[in-house]
Amino acid sequence: MPSEPPSIIAPLHPDNSTCGYCGPPGQRSVEKSNYHKAECLAMQLSCRVYQEMIDRGWRRSGTYCYKPDLKRSCCPQYTIKLDALQFKPSKSQRKLLNRFNRFVIQGDHRDTDDPMEGTSKGQSRSGQPKGKGKATHVFNLVDDIHAAESSFVRDTTPAHRFEVTLEPSSYTEEKFALYCSYQKEIHKEDDKRSSSFRRFLVQTPLVPQTIEYASGERPAHLPEKYGSYHQLYRLDGELIAMGVIDILPNCVSSVYFMYEKKWEKFSLGKLSALREAALAREIREAGIPEMQYLYMGFYVHSCPKMRYKADYAPSYLTDPEEYTWHPLEHCRPLLDQFHYACFAHPDNSLKTPASAADPTPDLPPELLLESCYVANIQGNQVSVAPVVLADQWKDSGAQETILVTLDALGGKLAREVLLDLSYVL
Repeated sequence: MPSEPPSIIAPLHPDNSTCGYCGPPGQRSVEKSNYHKAECLAMQLSCRVYQEMIDRGWRRSGTYCYKPDLKRSCCPQYTIKLDALQFKPSKSQRKLLNRFNRFVIQGDHRDTDDPMEGTSKGQSRSGQPKGKGKATHVFNLVDDIHAAESSFVRDTTPAHRFEVTLEPSSYTEEKFALYCSYQKEIHKEDDKRSSSFRRFLVQTPLVPQTIEYASGERPAHLPEKYGSYHQLYRLDGELIAMGVIDILPNCVSSVYFMYEKKWEKFSLGKLSALREAALAREIREAGIPEMQYLYMGFYVHSCPKMRYKADYAPSYLTDPEEYTWHPLEHCRPLLDQFHYACFAHPDNSLKTPASAADPTPDLPPELLLESCYVANIQGNQVSVAPVVLADQWKDSGAQETILVTLDALGGKLAREVLLDLSYVL
């Protein structure tokens, strides 16, 4: 990657909240049983730094970033990634895509799960007869994901015009209307505040950085830069769904997905995962060898409705202590047995939630001297100094928050990320 901008965050004292995973349908839990290990407001982040943050269990919501406390929380949240290169969609996933493609090409009466592509009836791709007159279709994720898109369709006039476009995250009334509809119809929340939509799904701390494709020529449908995007799904001109994604050096990271309820029968959320995996694969094939994964947010084993992410394989979970990656199928026995599972050190797993937070970390003096805060900004000039020299360091509560944040970042990022201490800690 080319030279990157500085990454600046404002540490916040970690808090707890109600939980949306174990509450009654359409509601959150009564108790504030969802705990965070660390929190911050990100002023700006390079895409590489944010990639390393999510590899350590962080996740963003707008510019607010948080790292769950898996030991204390009612529903432990493990970062999950899918190997997009090795991913082979299941029969049911292929059927969903074929069904939607058939609907777009053939019309309302043809929303079956027949394959979209293939040769003439009774022929294989090699031109040889194939069994009792059945057409053969060799599924290819990238080809099939684009099979019904208007910009890819050739030699036929589809019954519907289906378009998928990728654009940097931005606010429009059209997107906001979709958000309001989704919140009301799917989540039963009547949230009509544009500020909520902007804060949650438009604002981003990621600074766009050019993707240097090996060929020098970027395919028109692929992103020009790393950063935050909206992937827009339109059918006959109507915005029917939108994915919020971050495109990072090693992955496509899913942030959120929303859709119009009237198209619910096509399982657009599941189709979006296929499309995002295909996007990672296409960027790789265009000359970015580091691109390999689709990060699907958090895997919550204690919440049945969130276990669908395990349907995409091969997937891996990050260990909450060593930050190493472990195949999901190897993690399941521990997840079934324990409330908190440590994959690298199974003896550290817990049967029940921890009753208190971990002790305030005791960080090495040399790390604290190399961890810096923003002492002054004048124009484009930023002055920095060791965090131990900041006035806030003298306050015990602020010092604890700084230590917790640096520990959650890890030694490497703690030396790279600048702290903005102007916020209330």
